[in-house]
Amino acid sequence: MWLGNYDSSQVLHRLIRVLTLGDYNTRVVMFGTVMLGLAGGVVGVFLLLRKRSLLADAVGHAALPGVAATFIILMQLGGNPRSLPLLMLGALVSGLLGMGCVLFITRTTRLTQDAALGIILSVFFGFGIVLLGIIQRMRGAPAAGLNSFIYGRTASMLLSDAVLIGTAALVIIGLTLLLFKEFRLFTFDSPFAAGDGWPVTFLDALLMALAVGVTIIGLQAVGIILIIAILVIPPAAARFWTNKLGLLVFLSAMFGALGSYLGTSISAILPRMPAGAAIVVSQGAFFLVSLLFGSERGLIQELIARNRQKRKILRQNLLRALYEFEEQYGTGNIGANQEGQWDYLNDARQWQRGSLYRGLKSLKKQGRVLFTPRGYWKLTPSGRSEAARVTRNHRLWEVYLLEFAAIAPAHVDQGADQIEHVLGDEMVAELEKLLPRFGTPLPESFHPLGSLEEKP
Repeated sequence: MWLGNYDSSQVLHRLIRVLTLGDYNTRVVMFGTVMLGLAGGVVGVFLLLRKRSLLADAVGHAALPGVAATFIILMQLGGNPRSLPLLMLGALVSGLLGMGCVLFITRTTRLTQDAALGIILSVFFGFGIVLLGIIQRMRGAPAAGLNSFIYGRTASMLLSDAVLIGTAALVIIGLTLLLFKEFRLFTFDSPFAAGDGWPVTFLDALLMALAVGVTIIGLQAVGIILIIAILVIPPAAARFWTNKLGLLVFLSAMFGALGSYLGTSISAILPRMPAGAAIVVSQGAFFLVSLLFGSERGLIQELIARNRQKRKILRQNLLRALYEFEEQYGTGNIGANQEGQWDYLNDARQWQRGSLYRGLKSLKKQGRVLFTPRGYWKLTPSGRSEAARVTRNHRLWEVYLLEFAAIAPAHVDQGADQIEHVLGDEMVAELEKLLPRFGTPLPESFHPLGSLEEKP
């Protein structure tokens, strides 16, 4: 088997050396990209929850004119125009300016944030391209490689570059964790935080500044175009696994770090594979797996939960239909109306025969109903108790809708049917207290437990 210019044995040997960090350059690049992934995963969670993930895209594009302008200034002053710390400083200033312009537009005009992002992204990026064109025409300008800020240049990362990225990432992670409580408060309830005296505007600006910091240090690794993935994909993937903020931050950081590790490894193993693109694709793979198999919001889990809920609703509706049939004909007269029972069940919900049989068999398996030798279905004592509870909840909600929600009587049954399956014990207790208090007596049929007796 051949892969590029390597056969299978060469690829395997290189894979082992990369995964064990046997090469010096691999260790340098791996350290820088993993630290970037960690920082992006931690900060990206709060951007995602505040619905500001695309701000990183605008900041990344806004950083380009800062890089180009710094290059021009250093050329004119006779300095080293390709000094990475100075170029990143220029990108930082330009990125902060772009972020400030977005916030200014959204707070002083009626334009929405997406419109402001589009304006700043396109204008700043266009200005950066203009400056790059000027640099290309400057006499003696060593502009080769400057365009790599657009696409990233991970493979050429030096030890000093990796140390700079790692140090900045540690500072960003440390500040985020130090202010974790404050960020959590204003992320989920900004009005309460402001009313309680917290500096919400300062915290918001600080969070945006941390996002700008991640964006700037990521220019060396993945470039302007793909930097948004570092801040968006890891927290989006982690969101499918948990609803707890602390665990969400941890998982997001791990996805960011693992995606960077795998992407860098793939780039080191395969010839001419751009590391930035490989990192983004690796993180995209984590997102795809999370989307499908996430334990909290994954599609498969959602499908299982939805089917489970549909089966539960079918069983409860069948119990209510059987209970109301017993109310109408009496438990002792069901046998004489066994054909009417099937007609009643078919007409009650317009069930398909297959769904009706599956629901009844499920109830039989649970011991809620039994099929008598005379050919009709009968509620067991436990089934009658459960059916009475379901029927009572339905009628309680019907009365509430009639008395307090001003729902037309023709639509009450449909409205009650949509909510009765999720009524908790606390809500039922509140309804029982609320309705009599306002002069709405509960009918005797609302207390059906034990009220049905075998009739001769």
